[in-house]
Amino acid sequence: MKSLWRLSTSCLMASSLTLSPFVLASDALSDWEQLVEDAKGQTVYWNAWGGADNINSYIQWVAEQVETNYQVHLKHVRIQDTANTVSRVLAEKTAGKDENGSVDLIWINGENFRAMKENDLLFGPFANDLPNYKAYVNPQARQSLNQDFGTPVDGMESPWGMAQVIFMYDTDTLDNPPRSMRELLSYAKAHPGRITYPEPPQFLGSTFLKQALHELAANPDVLLKPVSYVDFETVTAPLWAFLDELHPVAWRRGAVFPSSSEEMMRLLDDREIDVALSFDVSAASVQIAQGNLPDTVRSYVFSQGTIGNTHFVAIPYNSSAAAGAQVVANYLLSPEAQSYKQNPTVWGDLTVLDYRKLAPEQQAAFDELPKGIATLSIEELGTTLPEPHSSWMEALETEWRKRYAQ
Repeated sequence: MKSLWRLSTSCLMASSLTLSPFVLASDALSDWEQLVEDAKGQTVYWNAWGGADNINSYIQWVAEQVETNYQVHLKHVRIQDTANTVSRVLAEKTAGKDENGSVDLIWINGENFRAMKENDLLFGPFANDLPNYKAYVNPQARQSLNQDFGTPVDGMESPWGMAQVIFMYDTDTLDNPPRSMRELLSYAKAHPGRITYPEPPQFLGSTFLKQALHELAANPDVLLKPVSYVDFETVTAPLWAFLDELHPVAWRRGAVFPSSSEEMMRLLDDREIDVALSFDVSAASVQIAQGNLPDTVRSYVFSQGTIGNTHFVAIPYNSSAAAGAQVVANYLLSPEAQSYKQNPTVWGDLTVLDYRKLAPEQQAAFDELPKGIATLSIEELGTTLPEPHSSWMEALETEWRKRYAQ
């Protein structure tokens, strides 16, 4: 891939024969322009979660844009578990397949990013050199741009959106929804069968565990340390005590759990449960617009805040289309792509761009976005709680399955 970052030999030879250094400096392609040229005609296989129709539609829109504007062919490989894709790249490395890998771009964060970084499975660093990153991203704006679940990013992945846990309820059936884990437990005891959460290791189910532990732990700051540095049994004891009380009064007595946020929203629509949750702040508005939820559903967050993070794209070390993958990552950071994605009727995913770095017409594109009927404003989202160190995810999932998996 060294050729991606230098001028072609023929261009250099021609310039040395016919042009002065001053003419060469003005006429030669920049590193980025050369990379864009190299990307033309490449096919980028983007492994990305495929569990939501609106997100799939957005990725298809991105594919159309990069095809038209850069002649890069983007193929969405829909996956359910990013860990499986990481394992595939690791298997390719073990087999010595250091070129022409099957994955060119991957939607990733947290423990999967840490695993790829620790096993030298990543191409880069590249993110900080993307033109749109340099122009529009302020890496000091939030910790999650530099620390992905406690793992330093170091330019090895490029941000493209932000997420935060939100809860949903139907105002026709519930006036005052529970606004903490303790209130949620009290509500479940008073209304048996009406509360549930997705089953870990589905990422939202695991996030529910982290949200609960953040609220219930004696000192939540220890969650920012690797799990091996703390007394796991002592720190998590309040969480298991909480779940031991919740499950007997939960939906289906805690013997069965929803598989996803989408299933929770279907249960909410069917009035089987009273509270659903999502990592997509516009989920309720999107589902209302699609006729999948009544227009009386509203979103809310817990009083002390909810967990949020930044999601990224990374390029495997053996990608066969690293130039094309960088072009796609750069396009995902364009004001056009970010404002379209933040539209609640499209996806509603929060931008990672610094509003103050945008030109007036770019700011206007964000200012004019419709606000979904059930979408919370930045102010209403309140405090964003940090993700625990990525090592907590596997530890919590393993212990949960040992205790509760049927």
